[in-house]
Parts: sequence; C-alpha cells; structure tokens
Amino acid sequence: VQLVESGGGLVQPGGSLRLSCAASGFTFIHYTMSWYRQAPGKERELVVGITSGGGTTNYADFVKGRFTISRDNGKNTVYLQMNSLKPEDTAVYFCHARHIRLSQYNYWGQGTQVTVSS
Repeated sequence: VQLVESGGGLVQPGGSLRLSCAASGFTFIHYTMSWYRQAPGKERELVVGITSGGGTTNYADFVKGRFTISRDNGKNTVYLQMNSLKPEDTAVYFCHARHIRLSQYNYWGQGTQVTVSS
C-alpha cells in the first residue's frame, strides 16, 4: 500500500498550490480519502474529506471557500486545490485513506510540506 503526495512547496500569501496523492496497493474506490495537515508544535487536523464516489465532501471551516478536494477514481488519485493561501496554512499536508466499512483499514502518506511566506 502506498500513498504518495506531491505538489507542495513555497508560495507567497494569496498564491495557489495543487497537491496530489497517488494511491496504489488497495481498491481506491472503496476508500474515503482525506487531507490532514500538521503545523509545527500543533496536532494533526482534518482539512477535508471526500467520499468514495466523490459525491460528498466535508471541509474544515478554516479552508471553506479557499480549498477544493477532488478525486479521479480512474487514476487512483486525490487532489487538493489550495487558493488564497495564508501564512497560517503552512504545514505538512498528509493524504489519508479509510475503508468505507472497515475503518481498521486506513493508510497515511508521508506528507508534503506547504510553506506560505513572503
């Protein structure tokens, strides 16, 4: 099982980034996918989740209207489009997969660093 995030980097406030998470080793369409983030000295927090078919999303209040999650089940990939980035969005962003019925089957990616700074 692998979840490989990419697309992180350094961006100025107000800028945009698109994160990708490529999944392999499990049946992608059977999993809810989520993005979490963890800033230095803080606990990991949920940013957004998307159901297996992509029909339902759940955003944290602090990203509503700025971030958009999507998934391509044909490519086994989930994306996070991040717009209007703020310095407080600086964190390591992690991809997470959780089976739709068997929650004990859940996996994490290694994370990708997003730094918002001028």
